[in-house]
Amino acid sequence: MGRAFVYVVLGGGVAAGYAALEFARRGGYSRGELCIISEEAVAPYERPALSKGYLLPEDPSRLPKFHTCVGANDELLTTKWYKEQGIELVLGTRVISADVRRKTLLTATGETISYKTLIIATGARALKLEEFGISGSDAENICYLRNLEDADKLVNAMSSCSGGNAVVIGGGYIGMECAAALVTNKIKVTMVFPEKHCMGRLFTEKIAEYYESYYTSKGVTFTKGTVLTSFEKDSTGKVTSVILKDGNHLPADMVVVGIGIRANTSLFEGQLLMEKGGIKVNGQMQTSDSSVYAVGDVAAFPIKLFDGDVRRLEHVDSARRTARHAVAAILEPSKTRDVDYLPFFYSRVFTLSWQFYGDNVGEVIHYGDFTSNSPRFGAYWVSKGQITGAFLEGGNRDDYEALSVVVRRKTKASDMSELERQGLAFAIQESKKEVPDSGVTLGEKPTFVWYATAGVVAAVSISAFGYWYGRKRRRW
Repeated sequence: MGRAFVYVVLGGGVAAGYAALEFARRGGYSRGELCIISEEAVAPYERPALSKGYLLPEDPSRLPKFHTCVGANDELLTTKWYKEQGIELVLGTRVISADVRRKTLLTATGETISYKTLIIATGARALKLEEFGISGSDAENICYLRNLEDADKLVNAMSSCSGGNAVVIGGGYIGMECAAALVTNKIKVTMVFPEKHCMGRLFTEKIAEYYESYYTSKGVTFTKGTVLTSFEKDSTGKVTSVILKDGNHLPADMVVVGIGIRANTSLFEGQLLMEKGGIKVNGQMQTSDSSVYAVGDVAAFPIKLFDGDVRRLEHVDSARRTARHAVAAILEPSKTRDVDYLPFFYSRVFTLSWQFYGDNVGEVIHYGDFTSNSPRFGAYWVSKGQITGAFLEGGNRDDYEALSVVVRRKTKASDMSELERQGLAFAIQESKKEVPDSGVTLGEKPTFVWYATAGVVAAVSISAFGYWYGRKRRRW
């Protein structure tokens, strides 16, 4: 029992949707030759919606509004669209093993699906508390957020918790965005994490201080420098209190856990080369097996801007672009250059909106107004006299584009005091300068998102914060 396809996309997340659109636009396949296999029961959707519009108390976003590829101001790919394009959706299907040599996938129902070319878009899974020795985390009022099922559980928990207490475990993207959603739903929030400040892998202490102060003004309490050790429960098994390592007990009507993610690589371990916690690929997104490609969260690929250093980027923009690039490389390999990606992260909560480009290494130069309720501030990271990273809160399209240009060009910055004085003006001025043609493309611009369609304006998780329990450190 089995089916055969020319092209198989394994995984039904963001990357799968953008790969499908790229296939459809480029052609190169016949009806019935391309399929997407997904464990979820719905067509690919914009996952960032789950931590934003999906959690709104009024007029929340629901499918089909946020199927891919609306997150990039592109087509809405409903089930009908896939049918019209001759792309087969194999939904609600779990693949339990893969044989790269034989080019086959085995599903949980015993079906064998064969391919000529495979795109691995399996994404990542949320790290669970059990992995760090925390028992009892299967209670019905403990929530994670990675897929539609998780989001529905979180919405149901919030609906019965209005005016109550929520404890958010984790100070990264998911923790920060869920805390904002909980407050919006009139729930009192305490955030718990062991670092000195929120978003510890990206924010400087000064930047984090602003956001923590803003969240505090919205009613969020921060408990830093400690971790969860156990729960107290009632007779029905629901969590009533979170017990911390420092001995404190926090009342909890619900708990949201956002302690990072781990790439879904297990099907291919021992068959494909691995690096940085993901599947290693070249500049064409091709793995160590020439018939297999990997994209999105699961792919570890070379970043030209970082002199070819291999990175695994857990972000929606990377998922979109690597998926499109892999399809281009498959269908037109002779015309497709190696991927030239500018690492790009962004988020939007309450009335705040920030973007970051590049790498946060080197000396940090802050600038702008960190005191206003309508802030406009930022930072540059400078290493060896060059701009390596840039952050900005409260910018407009032109501002952010200027920052992306100076980071990609590795613009020189030798006078730190002058850089601080000029602030954003430095990037705007430098971005307008003509540069000699070095034969190196500046690459594609990041996907800027400016419309207010609920749920498609935020980032997905990039940080594997699981290391914070001290026993299982993992490198990003």
